[in-house]
Amino acid sequence: MLDVQEVTNRFLDTKLQVHPDVVRYILEQGDSDLIDRIIASVPDDTIVVSIQHIPGIRPMRDGTRFVVEPEVEVVSGIAGTSGAVNGTSDYLHYFRDRFTRLGGMIRARAGAMPIEALTKSTRYRQEECTVIGMVVDVSTTKNGHRIAEIEDTSSSITVLFRKDRPAFADAEKIVHDEVIGVKGKLSNDGKLFFAEILYRPDIRIDNAPYKSEKPGKAVFISDVHVGSDTFLEESWNRFADWLSDNDFGYLLIAGDLVDGIGIYPGQEQELTIKNIYEQYDAFASMMCDLPSRMKIIISPGNHDVVRGAEPQPVLPEQFIRKFPDNCILVENPALVRLQGVRVLMYHGRSIDDMIGLIPGASYEKSGQMMEEMLVRRHLAPAYGRRTPIAAGKIDRLIIDPLPEILHTGHVHIKGITTYRGVLGINAGTWQSQTKFQKQMNVNPTPALAVTVDLQTLIPETFSFA
Repeated sequence: MLDVQEVTNRFLDTKLQVHPDVVRYILEQGDSDLIDRIIASVPDDTIVVSIQHIPGIRPMRDGTRFVVEPEVEVVSGIAGTSGAVNGTSDYLHYFRDRFTRLGGMIRARAGAMPIEALTKSTRYRQEECTVIGMVVDVSTTKNGHRIAEIEDTSSSITVLFRKDRPAFADAEKIVHDEVIGVKGKLSNDGKLFFAEILYRPDIRIDNAPYKSEKPGKAVFISDVHVGSDTFLEESWNRFADWLSDNDFGYLLIAGDLVDGIGIYPGQEQELTIKNIYEQYDAFASMMCDLPSRMKIIISPGNHDVVRGAEPQPVLPEQFIRKFPDNCILVENPALVRLQGVRVLMYHGRSIDDMIGLIPGASYEKSGQMMEEMLVRRHLAPAYGRRTPIAAGKIDRLIIDPLPEILHTGHVHIKGITTYRGVLGINAGTWQSQTKFQKQMNVNPTPALAVTVDLQTLIPETFSFA
């Protein structure tokens, strides 16, 4: 079986570097002759072999297109769709929906069998095969190997990722409740599955984002925190003037519009506006001062006056009565189309959990955290941790269809990334360092806005500090 080093060396022998996506694709295909076909097809001036050099790969958009392209369309996350919290009654439907949909994405690339069929028959012992399951538990052995218990609707199995095998690097980042596929062999006693390749739902390497056919620019911000004594009012005023002086069509705000009341112990000592209604009135006044020609799309965050469990509903009517008519209120998360360009807005509370579960992750790497979401095709894969999730009959946090832009917030630190055609944006905050952040050594990047040209999907960052 091919491994990462062998594939890389085959290219290096011909003085070619190779992109990791190409290596992964070759390993998934298990076809050593594909290396020779790629090398033979690349132009003479090629230095790095990328996905466009793979014979037969043509860029295509993931997901269905549509006939009408309105300026702003709320695809999902419209008011009233988040559903009620029904205790434990919907857990079975929720996790079955997650497994079926994410497992289906993996199955499209790697044929798989039910775990029960693998373990109950001796015919598959020491024979290479693939299984798909949801991660029940994951740990590291005293020898440094990685062990995960996965289950599907039929049974469960223990999977060993040996530290000297290609799958180990991916296995180090396995988190609870994500859906994975594993290619490998079953032990002779049928109790352990030795992994060689790990599959995730991921984005197809030939994904090509849609770009608007007509001019348009969008501005992305989050975490305004009106009412806090660290809210940067002067910076905001410079930002508002800048919006008035430029021709932007859309402003998207990904949660934490206000600082809230009673969010953490002693918060009242750090508020300049101590009444929640007055906080939202102040925010409404700020929106009224912005150009009325703009469409302003607003989703909530964990500091806003909605339930903590995700998906979060839109802000209640009594708090938004003074908002101007050009504001569009959506849930968290929400998928909107701007001139056909899909934007997935998610405040990003699950980043807290991912930082605690993924080696090397940190608040300074919000771009990496968005990539981890996209790889798993899920906004909050680990269930039952710091991020409360309302289990409904469907899992609203699955990333499907793929957006062109993933817009997050929460961590107060700027991050911009592009992963397989999807642009990830976290624009930071409009709040200077809080006492809690100082204690945690978190250094925010305040008073920033990120713009995106919808015809090119090229981001640009502006500072108003």
